[in-house]
Amino acid sequence: MKKKVLVTGSTGFIGSHTMIELLEGDDYEPIGIDNFSNSFPEVNERIKRITGKNFRHYNLDICRADDLENALKNEGEIFGIIHFAAFKSVGESCEKPDKYYINNLNGLVNMLEICKKLKIQKFIFSSSCSVYGNADHLPVTEQTPLKFAESPYAHTKSVGEEIIRQYARLFPQSDYILLRYFNPVGAHISAEIGEFPIQKPSNLFPVITQTAAGINELIVHGNDYPTRDGTCIRDYVHVSDIANAHVLALKYEVTEKKMPEIFNLGSGTGYTVMEVIKAFLNYTGQPLPYTIGPRRNGDVIAIYADNTKARKLLGWNCRYTLKDMIITAWNWQKNLLKKT
Repeated sequence: MKKKVLVTGSTGFIGSHTMIELLEGDDYEPIGIDNFSNSFPEVNERIKRITGKNFRHYNLDICRADDLENALKNEGEIFGIIHFAAFKSVGESCEKPDKYYINNLNGLVNMLEICKKLKIQKFIFSSSCSVYGNADHLPVTEQTPLKFAESPYAHTKSVGEEIIRQYARLFPQSDYILLRYFNPVGAHISAEIGEFPIQKPSNLFPVITQTAAGINELIVHGNDYPTRDGTCIRDYVHVSDIANAHVLALKYEVTEKKMPEIFNLGSGTGYTVMEVIKAFLNYTGQPLPYTIGPRRNGDVIAIYADNTKARKLLGWNCRYTLKDMIITAWNWQKNLLKKT
């Protein structure tokens, strides 16, 4: 008998890839929840085509607690919740902080209340390396002190983690797991799904692929940082590797119930913005014009992970290289061009 798992934000970038990982396995029955505020309903059909499997999906806003509870009352026993649903643009959060605090934190509390009321065994939270801020030492481990949040988005993740710590202390019947993503990129190997935000993208990879496709412009936000070439350093990890970590987290038994378990999900290698641009040119041969612009509010200088804990305790490993990340992202972009 497969165990039911709720996936909020199930048609988003990471959520959709995680739905595929769950559907292709033998242990879990994923149930999607998404109101398509930053995704498209057709993603569900793409997931079904890739996996050849059907699944239930609830089109609702998790900030509406009554709608959420009413939708789930007939589902019976639910084993776990994987909570992705949140707004995630660093730049937009600096312009509209109220939007991020209201949505990201209200949605989280509602899902934690569902977890408590229904006695759900696993709660997995989509956190971010942004909670580390401008860390004093690299790579960062799970014990690295959290610094000042450089954006309201990052602050919602650090506050979200603290809210979960309180729930873990007060209601330790569940396993609470915090997965701190570094920079998920790439696309599914089929090129059927990938990163395609409704709003103008701010993350590097979709900006690069859209620029190469002639539908965007690539601005390097600052080349005067104290790094090896003056541009920011990030740890990129393939989205399918991130998705796989959630399946492994569902199987992981938290030993200290009154404290959430934390895992860094990064490749362990930091690349500058210019290094990624050069790698894209090298691996695709596609022209990629860019300009140098001023620094952007909310950006940290450099961040990359020590992923030892995830490798040892979850048995997680990165299966995809930077080349794979670039090629799958570009194949996804080219597939989109064919459909327009």
